[in-house]
Amino acid sequence: MQPLSCSLIGAPVQSGAGVRGCLMGPDAYRTAGLRETLVDLGHSVEDRGDVAARDIAPLNHSNVAIHNLAETAGWAEALQEAAFEAARSTDLPIFLGGDHSLSIGTVAGIAKHSAQQDRPQFLLWLDAHPDLHTLASTDSGNLHGTPVAYLMGQEGFEGYYPKMDAPIPAENIFMMGLRSVDSFEHELITQTPVAVHDMRAMDEEGVKAPLVNFLNKVKAAGGALHVSLDVDFLDPAIAPAVGTTVPGGATFREAHLIMELLCDSGLVTSLDLVELNPFLDVRGRTASLMVDLCASLLGRKVLDRPTRQFA
Repeated sequence: MQPLSCSLIGAPVQSGAGVRGCLMGPDAYRTAGLRETLVDLGHSVEDRGDVAARDIAPLNHSNVAIHNLAETAGWAEALQEAAFEAARSTDLPIFLGGDHSLSIGTVAGIAKHSAQQDRPQFLLWLDAHPDLHTLASTDSGNLHGTPVAYLMGQEGFEGYYPKMDAPIPAENIFMMGLRSVDSFEHELITQTPVAVHDMRAMDEEGVKAPLVNFLNKVKAAGGALHVSLDVDFLDPAIAPAVGTTVPGGATFREAHLIMELLCDSGLVTSLDLVELNPFLDVRGRTASLMVDLCASLLGRKVLDRPTRQFA
């Protein structure tokens, strides 16, 4: 692939998760050598350091289960601005998380930039969960379960999250790897044109054909593609460093194949790496795997992959 200008933006967010530790994620990626790996692949990489959350006045909501609403909104504001600026000045912004509530800000900022470029925004959501809850519907109160509902313009976020300038049409969203969906989210999926290829579908049909179909749709529309990769998309046997482990996730080869197909397409314009919790990792194996997946997305081939100790 052609060399790209990449920017690394740390998002040490843990206000949206129920388990502490995601705030250490950005530094774990740096320690695992993400920048050096991408430079070795021929890309120019600028590490812009970590974003800091905005101070937001306390926010009250009728759903008393919600945790850390003002803090999460403060992160969303800061990350939306950082993502918009990064998209204006670099080929590929990479956001290092941090729990998945960071996508409230990152994807919103990226979509705003795409709208200004008159390009439709597409979203590939690689996750065990659809994250389709609204502020009113969440029972856990953990706001990392709300990004996609917000990004596609569902009601109930006004006055709490930043204004979504360019909502992403549901038909431009493709979810892969789902295997933990509650009744509210299931109903919303059936009522919208969000495309879903869950783990049963992956088992039965593989990953190539549906992903290529989605990528062809992005290409035909001249779209910008944001990829949001959650650690819990992967099977916890190979990626234990996540607070929301769900058995039966994507295998090592399935995940790398997805990244390689994305690389071949040349369509990815921005990337989230989320939910890495180094406190739960084993000798850095999850951070190293996520770095390797990012390398596959950015041009590393099977024959180029170095030997690594995973035990």
